[in-house]
This record gives sequence, C-alpha cells and structure tokens, in this order.
Amino acid sequence: MGDFLLKLRAIADQSRLNIIRLLLDKDFCVKALASKLEISESAVSQHLKILREAELVLGEKKGYFVHYRVREEKILAVADFIEGLVK
Repeated sequence: MGDFLLKLRAIADQSRLNIIRLLLDKDFCVKALASKLEISESAVSQHLKILREAELVLGEKKGYFVHYRVREEKILAVADFIEGLVK
C-alpha cells in the first residue's frame, strides 16, 4: 500500500502530471521539458526526482543529456489498483 501511495502522491501534482503526459508521447531531457512547460530546469529536475523515486520515470544518458521516459507498466499498475477499489 505504501508503494501505491508514493506513486499517487507523485502524480497528484499538476506539473508532474504534465511531465508524464509529455513523456508518454516522446522522451525528453530536462532542458526540453522546462521549455515546453515554461518552468525552470531546476523545477523540472525536482519533479523528475520525485517521479523517479516513485519508479514512474526512467532516465537514460544519451550523449551529454539524460532523456526521460515513462514506465508505462507502473502507470498501468496504478490505474489497475484504482479500478480494483470500485469492484
């Protein structure tokens, strides 16, 4: 249950949810996410840290940059858990 709550808290923030939405379409680095979201790179990094700790995103080094992607199976597991609450 604690793992589930950590994931819920991570996606309960509008900025982090926006990051997930963007990353579901394409992998991005911090600089690109900051530009798209019109927030600072530092803020994006902090949000990504929370999403990584919740195991919802992964970073992969490509050249000088780390590109992030959503761990879709983890998002689907959260959705399945929530759906199970109403059955």
